[in-house]
Amino acid sequence: MSTTMKPTEEGTAFLTTPVSESAEKIFTLEQRDEEQRWIEESAATFVEREVLPHVDAIDRQEPGLMPSLVKKAGEQGLLMIDIPEAYGGAELGLLTSALVASELKEASFSVAFGAHTTIGTLPIVYYGTEEQKQKYLPRLASGEWIAAYALTEPGVGSDAMSLSTRASLSPDGKHYILNGTKQWISNAGFADMMVVFARIDGNRPSAFIVEATYPGVSTGTEENKMGIKGSSTRQVYFEDALVPVENLLGEIHKGYKIAFNILNIGRLKLGAGTVGGARNALKLAATYTTERKSFGKFLYEFGMIEKKLARIAAETYAAESEVFRTAGNIAQAQRSAGENTETVFKSIEEYAIEASLAKVHGSEVLALAVDEGVQIFGGYGFMHEYPIEKAYRDARIQRIFEGTNEINRMVAAGTLFKRVLSGKLDLMTRFAEIQERVKSGQVLEKADESVPAELKGAVNALERAKEATIYSAMKIAMKYMQALENEQEFIEYLANLMIDLYAIDSALARAIQSVKRGDENSAIHVKLAQMASWLGFARIRSNLDQVIMTNIDAEKVEKELARVRAYVGDYIFNGVTAQREIAAIVVEKQGYPL
Repeated sequence: MSTTMKPTEEGTAFLTTPVSESAEKIFTLEQRDEEQRWIEESAATFVEREVLPHVDAIDRQEPGLMPSLVKKAGEQGLLMIDIPEAYGGAELGLLTSALVASELKEASFSVAFGAHTTIGTLPIVYYGTEEQKQKYLPRLASGEWIAAYALTEPGVGSDAMSLSTRASLSPDGKHYILNGTKQWISNAGFADMMVVFARIDGNRPSAFIVEATYPGVSTGTEENKMGIKGSSTRQVYFEDALVPVENLLGEIHKGYKIAFNILNIGRLKLGAGTVGGARNALKLAATYTTERKSFGKFLYEFGMIEKKLARIAAETYAAESEVFRTAGNIAQAQRSAGENTETVFKSIEEYAIEASLAKVHGSEVLALAVDEGVQIFGGYGFMHEYPIEKAYRDARIQRIFEGTNEINRMVAAGTLFKRVLSGKLDLMTRFAEIQERVKSGQVLEKADESVPAELKGAVNALERAKEATIYSAMKIAMKYMQALENEQEFIEYLANLMIDLYAIDSALARAIQSVKRGDENSAIHVKLAQMASWLGFARIRSNLDQVIMTNIDAEKVEKELARVRAYVGDYIFNGVTAQREIAAIVVEKQGYPL
């Protein structure tokens, strides 16, 4: 089992802990051990050799191809990473599986792989009985069986707990009889078993392990999708389907616990996958700029193209930093929690905010990467023969998967206020302290001697932005009180602030680490962190403005806006020069700089 890990920081620590202190605690990619690097490289090699040569056939959904690829991944040991050794797994943990997720490259295969290894398998790992684990996990670890996860229903969408699928106990007490329809189920066309959610006698949902061959289980035709065309997406029908009572998964009427807890892990892994997708899109774009000329110059020689390359690289760096920071924290928390499932998921829930932020930011960075990638390719980017066209289509689903980005923004902001109200997160005391500084115009400079000189400006800007966010958010939350959940615009602006604060904090902490270690690429880390901070800081100022202008009383808004703007101040940074420098590295390396 991989042992590389940093001490766990508390959930939401990025809001209240100086980044110079976080830099001493968090996990970064540069700390992965040899075993993790080897598995990561093995996953990348597998995809290069076994998956990418079949891209066109995958998109055509050539019969039998996708399940054969998933089974081959099982033969290579890539499906067993999260499964305990006692059941045929490798028990390498979330951090290693997130590294693998970032190397899968082909989006349809990534969907099939993730549906099997995460939402299809982990419910049994964590909630299965000993008999269920013995029966199913060895088959899932090897790829002999492929898993799916059946939660979503027609007309329900993001409101996952408004399910209509019903289960009732058979007269002889030996089976649950399931009736209902599930929609958009990944792997449904070839899955051997699936985790299904249904209501027993109208109570809160329960979870079941349902084998595809059970009487009454059938699937519809493949959906004709915009992207990820090679993945199987079907409706699943249950018509008096007979499920043995021993296949009830977890506690009766408490399937919601399984759904929500597994989704936190799924969101994080999706974030890792989007980072890999962004790196791949940047590679395609950077390579093309060295092949295509316009007006007698290579594309990479134009300032507007340099800007695109640099911004994709910097935003990807920030997303990558926060994804693996979160993965490291969760992995360490899981290890500390031991064998008790409830304790494990309480430790995972500690980072529910970070998992949502990483999913949203990663998917939106991927959207930027593929969109700008198409633009760099110009008219060719719109043509099916060029892989950036496929990357563009495939990327769109990531902002919908594992809870839409709107739902995840609500989760992040809502969880924050729940922690404040419960006393777990003491922002009220900080609010009072910050309010005095804001009113007096006293701006703190928090970048101490531990911060490299070239990052002090970004660190000071970040810490001021954190305090301005706490000040504005708490002031407005006190205004709305119990009606806060109805103010979705405020919730969105606050979530946007949290997204950028976490991304910048993670990027700067990683860069500080790199400089302190004397890494040979530390100068690149610094440039990427500076650029990510500069881009994020501009969005932070805009979202703070919106929070204040739309929620503070009209007669007070001008004064309040001036106070907060003065407190936040500026981050003086020559973005044009930095863009040119980063773009030159991207072009030289034909892709992501690290």
